[in-house]
Amino acid sequence: MSHDPIATEKGGRHHIDAFLEMLSAERGAARNTLDAYARDLKDFAAFLAARNRGAAEARTLDVRDYLEGLSAQGLSASTAARRLSAIRQFHGFLYADGIRPDDPCGAIEGPRRARPLPKTLTVEEVDALLRAARLAEDGRSHEEAVRAYKRARLVCLMEVLYATGLRVSELVGLPLSAAKGDSRFLAVSGKGGRERLVPLSEAARLAIDEYLPLRVARLGDSVSPWLFPSRGRQGHLTRHRFAQLLKDLAIAAKLDPNRVSPHTLRHAFASHLLANGADLRAVQQMLGHADISTTQIYTHVLDGRLKQLVEEHHPLAKKETGS
Repeated sequence: MSHDPIATEKGGRHHIDAFLEMLSAERGAARNTLDAYARDLKDFAAFLAARNRGAAEARTLDVRDYLEGLSAQGLSASTAARRLSAIRQFHGFLYADGIRPDDPCGAIEGPRRARPLPKTLTVEEVDALLRAARLAEDGRSHEEAVRAYKRARLVCLMEVLYATGLRVSELVGLPLSAAKGDSRFLAVSGKGGRERLVPLSEAARLAIDEYLPLRVARLGDSVSPWLFPSRGRQGHLTRHRFAQLLKDLAIAAKLDPNRVSPHTLRHAFASHLLANGADLRAVQQMLGHADISTTQIYTHVLDGRLKQLVEEHHPLAKKETGS
């Protein structure tokens, strides 16, 4: 059956206007939101009009073709997802009001948005932070013993974090017992009470060995079950306080403090391990990820390493570079 393009366009506008009125009256949508919906639906209606269909006559294939067209135009997945959301809500409105008996978006999957790559630091930047920790001075402390204790604690926190990739809550909440026993490993209780053993680097073991006697001297007769005790309500160093210390350390290391956080160091731990040949599943276990899909955000590191391996070791790659 043929369609009158003018009638098709007018019919589409009528339904879109009714949808926008509903958003304004029933949901209290802001003007900017209504304008954005209007633009997205107008673009979809123009696509349908070229197929001699009104906005209320879209088929599932039309929606799929429209999304593929957006991808071909080079529009981002987030833009395509936003337009699909407008189309979904529009057709949900048409279905709910009985204007059409079905919803063509029911079987449509949204475009996959690329997960942002984790922010991390280079090996050289981490080394600069560790050097700054060893030279740190607490200007508020007049006693050398107090300054030595706080410096050793900071070095220990940094070395353990970079050696293990612990979550900041796991790090500051380490019990004293975690640092006892086999010094090659650290016993960690993670999310959901799951326990894991994480290997310690030699630098981290030395930092713990240097910190523990100063911890005992600092506490005196008082007893604390925490590796990094504090006078606060929690009884141990807080996440917020450690983040502050890390920002100060970044400034001392001449790094942008906005780029440095406990989570950034966790990402650096994982990225540097993978870049140097570690297995993805081993890194998953050390990070305490329940599902390897969470660890796969680091596959960009693996991709780069595989490319380097091919370029350096594949005979054809060598032949090409030599020609």
